Amino acid sequence: MQFSYGEQTPLRLLDEANFWKQQEQEHTVVIREIAPNLERKFSEELKEWEDTLAKTRSQIVQLTETVIRSANNIQPAVIDSVYRLISFCVEQSCRFTQFLFAMLGMSPALKNNPVAQTVIRHIIRESEYFIGITQTICAQT
Repeated sequence: MQFSYGEQTPLRLLDEANFWKQQEQEHTVVIREIAPNLERKFSEELKEWEDTLAKTRSQIVQLTETVIRSANNIQPAVIDSVYRLISFCVEQSCRFTQFLFAMLGMSPALKNNPVAQTVIRHIIRESEYFIGITQTICAQT
């Protein structure tokens, strides 16, 4: 992701957030598929994450439509809404990665599944990328 989009920064941030929230949502399914013997509590929590991430994506899509309809005249209140939602997305990704780290540490099913461990660590790195790049862009605006 580039670091400067000028007036298009809010829209670009929303596009990026939408992409990564979709990835995180899909990752919850991937984890459940590669760890079929995952403990029920973790499997259920992953399903809750899937639903939560879908709701976040819905909010992103709605706000994206508002920004697009604004054309080149985005109101300050809308821009503030974008940055609040992006901040929430970053916080959500932080909580998601914390959950994944905790699950790796506490799940006997994952301790016996090196492929799942590798995939989950990769998923964590992807979410950390979103967190880092988004914080960098927001700090420059």
